[in-house]
Amino acid sequence: MLKAYKYRLYPNEEQKNYFANCFGCARFIYNQMLSNKIDHYKETKQMLNNTPAQYKEEFPFMKAVDSLALANAQQNLERAYKNFFQDKSIGFPKFKS
Repeated sequence: MLKAYKYRLYPNEEQKNYFANCFGCARFIYNQMLSNKIDHYKETKQMLNNTPAQYKEEFPFMKAVDSLALANAQQNLERAYKNFFQDKSIGFPKFKS
């Protein structure tokens, strides 16, 4: 027999701000990397391999965020790109809002 447990979190104000910052930075890095990939492909017709660590010097506010959240955003973008090139009916990756 399988059991499941549900948990509910009640974060305080500091934790809420940290979560909002993490979500915002993950969305920002996804959009920034997608924009750079599109620009690079238009110029060179080759795929760009970029990482979130490359953007931390240019945008220092991302140093306060968990690096795994940014890495997951990168993996989601890479998966969206691969799915698009394997099956065009899926559609091109869209910017997050």
